[in-house]
Amino acid sequence: MAFSMLTDTRERGFLDGQFLIAMPGMLDTNFARSVVYVCAHSAAGAMGFIINRAQPISFSEILLHLNLADDEDVAMLPGQARDFPILSGGPVETGRGFLLHSDDFTSTSSIPISEEISLTATLDIIRAICDGRGPARATMLLGYAGWGPGQLETEIAANGWLNCPATDDLIFDRCVDDKYERALASMGIAPEMLSTEAGHA
Repeated sequence: MAFSMLTDTRERGFLDGQFLIAMPGMLDTNFARSVVYVCAHSAAGAMGFIINRAQPISFSEILLHLNLADDEDVAMLPGQARDFPILSGGPVETGRGFLLHSDDFTSTSSIPISEEISLTATLDIIRAICDGRGPARATMLLGYAGWGPGQLETEIAANGWLNCPATDDLIFDRCVDDKYERALASMGIAPEMLSTEAGHA
């Protein structure tokens, strides 16, 4: 579903390139207090990534797990690679890794998401990061968020989400603890202002 939606050249939906910010009444624990970057939205559904939920795993551990490095290699990683953020991108395909990154890196499998951001889900970008040839800005996400046709629109109408334009700075910011509050602040909203009743914010 994910890549077929991203490569579909049909008309895009109004939520492309938007943040979804979970409302207090969000009942799905997968999305409570989440900020989602919507990469694709159309009549076929929507997909995106949660950008404010850290994974309890390091980039070094992923390299070892994938047999892309040994302990000696990991010890010699550049600082940027050692501190590379790993996030829980969503509840779908949680064993699969995706990298959102600036468009200064590209491979044959990279998919442009916006004028500044691309998505790559192959090992070449991981090797490039290890070698210091990776993109200037990137984050790895395990899994993604997906919605079927009309599902996301229904959730928004039921007061499940707020939406606003996405910003690269917030997507790539490594401090995830207060991204929810900062995303709301970008709309001029404080968390205590939100209502769980439909039609109110």
